Amino acid sequence: MSKTTAEFNLEERAQLFKALGHPARLLMLNLIQQKPRHGEELAAILNLKPATVSHHLSKLADAGLLTSTKDQYYQMYSLVGDVLKKPLSEVIRLPQPSLTDEVETDAYKQKVLKAFVKQGRVVRLPAQLKKLQVILELIVQEFEPEQEYTEKEVNFILLDFHEDVATLRRSLVEHGLMTRSGGIYRRLSN
Repeated sequence: MSKTTAEFNLEERAQLFKALGHPARLLMLNLIQQKPRHGEELAAILNLKPATVSHHLSKLADAGLLTSTKDQYYQMYSLVGDVLKKPLSEVIRLPQPSLTDEVETDAYKQKVLKAFVKQGRVVRLPAQLKKLQVILELIVQEFEPEQEYTEKEVNFILLDFHEDVATLRRSLVEHGLMTRSGGIYRRLSN
């Protein structure tokens, strides 16, 4: 299964936060922010073993926070650009702002439909308004926008979903999905 660009982007951002999630790494970033440093210097300042410091530095570099350059026989580490100056809101922002809303909404709708609709029929009408709205949005798709329907025609279509056609008709109008005027029903275009 191949990963999308958005999925990679999310993984990269998660790696960034994992890299920042260790106290020693935060201390190292603070020290390197003051001036570029090499591993042995950081090990001496932090009273850690050079191998431990090397491990932490590689995690920070893998997350895109540090870059290293060779200076004689030392690897000097410095911050990558203005990486720490980005606001947190920019770091966590998804490439498509509506993506999470759509995913959560679709997941919720699917859960409601699975619970209340079996083989295309509504097994029972939900008591919660939010769940009822999901059911009504499914049902209203059977009506053509702006086409006129008599009450008898509406009842005929609603019977495919549930036997309580009066409640469904009333709910479709009350929730603003259809209008009723003089015994004629119309689906509002969305």
